[in-house]
Order: sequence, then C-alpha cells, then structure tokens
Amino acid sequence: MRTLFLTLLLIGPALADTGHDGIVRPRNMPELSDVALFVLAVVAIWLTRRALRRRFAAKD
Repeated sequence: MRTLFLTLLLIGPALADTGHDGIVRPRNMPELSDVALFVLAVVAIWLTRRALRRRFAAKD
C-alpha cells in the first residue's frame, strides 16, 4: 500500500494536465488555491490550540 501511494505521488505531476498557458492576466481576486491554503492554515491552528488546551487541562 505504501509503495503504491509513493508511486502515485511520483507519477501524479506527470499525469496532471493543467499548467501555465503562457498568457499573463491581472489578478483581481484570490485564486481557489489561495483560499484553500488559508482554510487549511485556520484548521491547523484550531486543531493545535485545541490539542494544547486539552493537554494542559489534563495536567491539573
């Protein structure tokens, strides 16, 4: 299972069809990937704070 995952991880970028088309366009709003990264960061901070609160609450 691990070997299959690593193989797909290595082959994935080669199978990706999307890429830069060479045309420069002005950005007037955030891309979907920007929003996804922000949401991921918020969730990671929330989970970390929750885990730390539980950890230090259990010590008392």
